[in-house]
Amino acid sequence: MSASVTEAAKANNELDAGSGKITLKAAEGKGTMRAGQYDPEQKKVVIREVAIPEPGPNQFLVKIASASLCHSDIMAIEANQTATLGHEGAGYIEKMHSSVEDKGFSIGDGIGFLYIIGCCFECEGCMIHNLHCVTGKQLLQGFTTDGFFAEYAVVDYQNAIKLPESVDITTAAPIFCAGITAFHAVDNSELKEGDWLAVVGAGGLGQIATQIGKAMGYKVVALDINDATLDVCKKQGADAVFNPRTNKAYVEELKKLANGGAKAACVFSNADAAYAGVPPILRLGGVMMVIGLPHNPLSISSMDLALGKYKVKSESTSIPQRMKKAVDFLAKHNIKPEVQHRKLDDLNDMVTEMREGKATKRMLVTF
Repeated sequence: MSASVTEAAKANNELDAGSGKITLKAAEGKGTMRAGQYDPEQKKVVIREVAIPEPGPNQFLVKIASASLCHSDIMAIEANQTATLGHEGAGYIEKMHSSVEDKGFSIGDGIGFLYIIGCCFECEGCMIHNLHCVTGKQLLQGFTTDGFFAEYAVVDYQNAIKLPESVDITTAAPIFCAGITAFHAVDNSELKEGDWLAVVGAGGLGQIATQIGKAMGYKVVALDINDATLDVCKKQGADAVFNPRTNKAYVEELKKLANGGAKAACVFSNADAAYAGVPPILRLGGVMMVIGLPHNPLSISSMDLALGKYKVKSESTSIPQRMKKAVDFLAKHNIKPEVQHRKLDDLNDMVTEMREGKATKRMLVTF
């Protein structure tokens, strides 16, 4: 496992906080690479030259082909620690530790991967985005701060999957968080063909969920306060779209359209208002899928739950063992994330745009 950037910088005494640059003396033969890192002192993302990591036991060294920005990366920034951003990535195996040479992978394989690194895999229930192990045994231990907005990254083989040939590796990064999460959410919404699915939050996950819902035979209605993202969902096949901010009669119109309301609603927004607006659009006994992560606790009526007006479930990126089903489904139905191509040097601007709600597609860097 590679040392943290801060520790390495102190060791090499080459940190120049004023310029936002850091140069690390690479180990013999390893070289350096460019990486987009959050700097807690400057309160922004900077592009740094750092040492290329060396794969340890159970790991590959991956040449990153694409990396994309997820709203959960903002959570990493809010932790206010030096870290390479990005947990959505895809790339090619460039080097393998001797311990993984018999695991079914080869040098040059195109792979996608989840961000959990160093998991003990005792319970197969690790939380997403390497926050902590649910057993409490490995709280932030054995995990790396190396993200995927870099030219190279180390990846545990347990977290990787070979990409189907039909998947374009240069735009595949969003699959390995947004795509998998959206699939799990829709797949577990307890719907049958012809049922109405409400996609609440028409950003990156909502756009993929719209495609998944249509591929599964559901009728899809998308809700968002951003008309641009709603237009994307409409082009992807959404049967209807509503902007709750500009259409005050949307609840009545949606319930009339869906014969009493949506059978399930997947909430991909982290806005309190988005969650508050779900119960009125659900039909009796409907399902609210909790996906977006608001800062405040959810306000849910215990009386509504007791009376069976609706029920609450949740999903996440989940564990690597559930990844193949999602990836295979997306590949089979040619479901692709809507992406906006950017440069690594744009990463700080990308974060700002996401925070301000200006992003209409998944912002992606191809290396």
